[in-house]
Amino acid sequence: MPSTFDPSAPRQFLTTRWSMVAAAGKGQSSEAGEAMADLCKAYWYPLYAFLRRSGKGQTEAQDLTQGFFASLIEKQGLSAAEPDKGRFRSYLLGALRHFLSNEHDRAAALKRGGEFKFHSLDWKSAEGKLGPEPQARTSPESAFDRDWALVLVDRAFERTRDDFERAGKAALFAALSTCLTEGDPPKPYSELCADLDLSEGSFRVAVHRARRHFRECLRREIAETLSDPGKLDEELNSLFGALEN
Repeated sequence: MPSTFDPSAPRQFLTTRWSMVAAAGKGQSSEAGEAMADLCKAYWYPLYAFLRRSGKGQTEAQDLTQGFFASLIEKQGLSAAEPDKGRFRSYLLGALRHFLSNEHDRAAALKRGGEFKFHSLDWKSAEGKLGPEPQARTSPESAFDRDWALVLVDRAFERTRDDFERAGKAALFAALSTCLTEGDPPKPYSELCADLDLSEGSFRVAVHRARRHFRECLRREIAETLSDPGKLDEELNSLFGALEN
């Protein structure tokens, strides 16, 4: 990072979700395993939540989630997920449905005895997000879109935080992190910046720049799941709509 941090200019993300999909589609290689582990870490929760909201119990949903990713590795299932096929979230949900109807028994056996090592998944945290009644009032499909949007928002938040910390601005980020989304901050700006060597006016400028940086990180996160960059605004509006439901 340059010595003068400009939070309106996010760092470049050299590895896209689609390039990892292509790597994972190559089969049993170290590159494929690493790519799949990253994909699993990034997107497992919406798939697990979809299964739970579709009526699967905790243990069954855990087995199916891990079995699904194992099946994609074992069968090179991601080789069909080419960038010209559209949205990665749509591909994954369609692949999971196909897996449920045709392949889960074999894949579950592979999950238990296969060589692929899964990223440690935080099932307890996942259940906490779902709440005591995982069956949502909306359809599992609508809830999947909302969960997907929340994953992307969380990842954009983490990238923004990492950029600030890399620039030695961890304290500034801690003070303004609750202001990243539009709307009234939880506390007056004068209180939020009380422990910083900044005037209230300078803090407002920092919040404005951080919001712009966060929005750009979010757009990049979404773009990495699309085949056509021209569809970015359409997908952004679709995911924001999912968050409002």
